Amino acid sequence: MALKRMDNIGIVVEDLEGAVEFFRALGLEFEGGAIIEGEWAGRVTGLGDQSVEVAMMRTPDGHSRLELSRFIRPTVIADHRKAPVNALGYLRAMFTVDDIDQTLERLRTRGAELVGEVVQYKDAYRLCYIRGPEGLLIGLAQELG
Repeated sequence: MALKRMDNIGIVVEDLEGAVEFFRALGLEFEGGAIIEGEWAGRVTGLGDQSVEVAMMRTPDGHSRLELSRFIRPTVIADHRKAPVNALGYLRAMFTVDDIDQTLERLRTRGAELVGEVVQYKDAYRLCYIRGPEGLLIGLAQELG
């Protein structure tokens, strides 16, 4: 059987409302939210008794989703948000935007900080990394020509 698609990427945050607003400003659409809990949920994650507030964000083309989660219980046990680009494990999500300069300007008002600088790769892309809400690493790409 062949893989059908990637359903979503999940990111755990402390401030769910702030993260939703940030990703809305980036251009994702809020698809819905819920509290996920119960015996079945703990069996899936291996965490046992859990309660998680979830917000699902969708890209404008409808093909990709970002699942933002805030754990009510159990408490968060690790924090990878400030990890550098060469850290093992989850690193970043990359989004293609129409205009990288306008996107940076819009996101800076929501606390985004440029990690390095905006660079051009050949005649194909302008690229950069930013730190978004709670220090999350996010890549931005603008296709050229």
